[in-house]
Amino acid sequence: MGDDQESGRTEFAIQLRAAIATSGLSLDRIQARLRARGVVVSVTALSYWQSGKRQPERQSSLSAVRTLEEILDVPAGALLGLLPPPRPRGGAGRRQAGGEPMSFPREVLQPLLEKVGAPHALDRRQPLKMVGLHDLCEIAADGGQRAVTARAVFQAAADGQDRWLLVYTQDDPAAGVPELHTVRNCRVGRAEIDESHGLLVAELLFDQPINRGETHLIEYTLTNSGPPFPECRNTHYREFRRPVREYLLEVRFARGTAPEHCWQYSRNGATGTLARRPLKLDGEDGVHAVTFDFGPGVFGIDWD
Repeated sequence: MGDDQESGRTEFAIQLRAAIATSGLSLDRIQARLRARGVVVSVTALSYWQSGKRQPERQSSLSAVRTLEEILDVPAGALLGLLPPPRPRGGAGRRQAGGEPMSFPREVLQPLLEKVGAPHALDRRQPLKMVGLHDLCEIAADGGQRAVTARAVFQAAADGQDRWLLVYTQDDPAAGVPELHTVRNCRVGRAEIDESHGLLVAELLFDQPINRGETHLIEYTLTNSGPPFPECRNTHYREFRRPVREYLLEVRFARGTAPEHCWQYSRNGATGTLARRPLKLDGEDGVHAVTFDFGPGVFGIDWD
């Protein structure tokens, strides 16, 4: 985060805290008044905003600030005008058309790869191929990302394959890197974190090595703390450096909070072609999309 953005964020927190103190209202009473006007914001989020630990970024949060200005009896725009532009998605600070990020620059990722003993991971052809992947992304009531559970199937192109390298970037670096928990058939080996970019690199060690042609299934979960849960910009995606035979993505919303519209989108890594189509919500407040023989490129779901 640049100095200008940090100073703007601090000024917003200072002025919000001052306005709350002048009003004489507790955070609980402010939350109740917001709710009475149809605006849902947790007390924890309000506390984070006034302390400077977090800032409003989603459209719903910015709308809440407008209502806050009315409740705290400050001029319209007095608080909203102090907010810097939202941070770009991911720590690379760059976005492509369609919302998804470009790959992390080498200078960000390479030091972490070296620390986990994989200095050549970006250059060498890997002897382990991901042939199937199923992601389940859980969205909390505040619109943030609660957790992502992944089930992956790998096939070995050489004997003695016993680990896979996980690279994960948090959408909201300020929220910290999520906790990595293995669910079955693997355990965490060496792991390194870049807090400034919300970037995690970790070895997932297989319960047993596999040889050429054999497959192995693993499952793991990345869990965020909250509320408030980390911003997810109303999207979840995977960026594939190499082709994957099948990718299934599910997004499940907290009961009663499902959006009206969802779309699947993909960007071909070779041609840059962007494709989108609408998706239908199921009866469990969830939506899914699937693609076959996809990559390299980005595939995801976004919503309004």
